Amino acid sequence: MQRRSITIIGGGFSGSMLAVQLARLAGQPFQCDVHLVEPRPAPGPGLAYTARRSEYLLNVPAKALSAFPEEPDHFQNWLRVTGAEQDCQASFCTRQSYGRYLQQLVGQVLEWPSMNGMNCQWHNSSALSVEPNPDGCGAVVRLRNGELIRSDLVVLALGNFPPAPPTPLPHNYLSHPAYHGSPWTSRTLLGIKPTDNVLLLGSGLTAVDVLLGLRADGHQGRLTVVSQHGRWPAAAVPGAPAYPSFWATELAGLSSVGAVLRVVRRHVAAAQAQGLPWQPVLDSLRPDLPRIWASWPLAEQARFLRHLAGIWSVLRHRSPPGNAEIITDLLASGRVQQLRGRAREIVPAADDLLITISRTGQPDQQLTAQHVITCTGPLLDYRRIQEPLVVQLRETGQLVPDPLGLGMLTDADGALLDTSGQASGILFTLGPSRRPAYFESTAVPELRAQAVTMARLLGQRLRQLEGAEV
Repeated sequence: MQRRSITIIGGGFSGSMLAVQLARLAGQPFQCDVHLVEPRPAPGPGLAYTARRSEYLLNVPAKALSAFPEEPDHFQNWLRVTGAEQDCQASFCTRQSYGRYLQQLVGQVLEWPSMNGMNCQWHNSSALSVEPNPDGCGAVVRLRNGELIRSDLVVLALGNFPPAPPTPLPHNYLSHPAYHGSPWTSRTLLGIKPTDNVLLLGSGLTAVDVLLGLRADGHQGRLTVVSQHGRWPAAAVPGAPAYPSFWATELAGLSSVGAVLRVVRRHVAAAQAQGLPWQPVLDSLRPDLPRIWASWPLAEQARFLRHLAGIWSVLRHRSPPGNAEIITDLLASGRVQQLRGRAREIVPAADDLLITISRTGQPDQQLTAQHVITCTGPLLDYRRIQEPLVVQLRETGQLVPDPLGLGMLTDADGALLDTSGQASGILFTLGPSRRPAYFESTAVPELRAQAVTMARLLGQRLRQLEGAEV
């Protein structure tokens, strides 16, 4: 039999864990090569866990971050064995330590063949196109370095894309040295002098990290945070008692946002009457969020995105307690000034930037800053993403963005739907691109489960190919 080939495009958490799960597949040995395409210096950490700063903490306790659903203590054991526990603060570890953990896991798969016969190879490049074979069986993945990978199956694990420009056109500030469209590039904080005036757009977890980084660097200049609603992530409550699930008894079958919200508010009130915090009530919904989301028609999903998604984000995705305290102190002391509104215009002004802030019911306000950092979260709308691979797949009809701008359309197995609604037998995806199906598709618990399910599916497809060959 000829060796089969799976190409995984993207070597962040989702792509790397898929490779790891493929290596762990039990049963009949596979004659298969797995190609992991990742342009960064090493696969595993991706964008989220690369930053080498001790103040950047994971916003989830270590006990919930095992890469393997069936081995919940795996990450904690790794911390003890490697001595990386010293990088943790009250069970919240640094992103850098988690990146080392992931890099080690995928490194083991790359170093030697797996027990089931799979070989994994890392290609330190990016993908430009996926071109299906004329007979419809397999595809050729074309890399930026000129390499061609002939593949039976291709998985898009593209992760998150940098934030969209924060203002309407024109965007003549995007190349200005004072504008930082992604806060995660190594140059962003390094180029800021201690006395520079800095303006942040957004007040979510990314803004928290940037403020902590500037604080650690001894920054003393003016700090201004602009966000439409002025909300900051809530503080995590480690050790809070679990709240019992109420999806099956009260939420199953509810098809409107309002009906679900009324039930949730009732349980929050019941928890508070018992002296319990509200956080465990929301956490109890986590396993059932995909079913809640899927039970809403498209109009209700759009209503949630318009009115509640912002509130949900700061309530659901929380800061470690220590980080939340620091932000509270920075605001209370006046060290950080907060403005409610949105950037309507950004104009270069010599070495600085002139920002016009639009505020509901109030006159516009203009500010000058020596640095503007966009912290508004990743771009999810595949109609707007201009990466060459995404553009190629979109223009050839192999990738269809969803109508709500959350990701791409797929079937229940993660196979891409084309413009005719047909599920691909070659192209699959996992990770943030599957938000249209799950809504929550960015955190470790959801992504590791997707990696397990996708690995099993691909294993079944390989067996079907081998059976057809026989």
